Amino acid sequence: MGVAKKLTELQIKFAHEIVTNEGRKTATQCAIDAGYDKDSAHVRASELQNPKLFPLVVQYIGKIRSEYLKKYDVTYETHISELAKLRDESRNKGSWSAAINAEVARGKAAGLYVEQKIIRTGKLDDLSEEELDKRIAETLDQYSPILEGITADQLKLEIKSNQEQSRLGKKAAKSAPPLKNVTNYSESSESSSESSESSS
Repeated sequence: MGVAKKLTELQIKFAHEIVTNEGRKTATQCAIDAGYDKDSAHVRASELQNPKLFPLVVQYIGKIRSEYLKKYDVTYETHISELAKLRDESRNKGSWSAAINAEVARGKAAGLYVEQKIIRTGKLDDLSEEELDKRIAETLDQYSPILEGITADQLKLEIKSNQEQSRLGKKAAKSAPPLKNVTNYSESSESSSESSESSS
């Protein structure tokens, strides 16, 4: 079975369904709504998102998704001004709760509120060299049909270089004590030596 050279009408519909309904519909439901048979929709949805089986569909989904992101791009300025409009409209309607929520959201976006959440996830920086090689090989194997102009060796070198720079930065930060602490230590040692001299 060779790779198709062009998308079918159902594949195009499925790609649009997946992108426009992200978070609202499952991939299976998107396949059904695109026109695939209900009995095989689950399998078909999974296959259509597999870059080894349907690289053109995966590329098309990526293209639509990036266009969508550009269209609905959120910048700091547009976000703040939109929240200000919502706050003003809510205030004019007497919806004080909505107005307050919009103003709090503006404050969070501006960095006036600090929420501390520590979420540990497996970052590439935390992987050993063997684990990193394995992860790269799996990713390259899965996405090789849609990668253009980059070899596995180039990708490995780039990721390893970034990983080493990140680790070097962490080591430098840990090994260099703050200057203030060194100064405080020397002052306290001088005062303790003076007090021992005066007592003798």
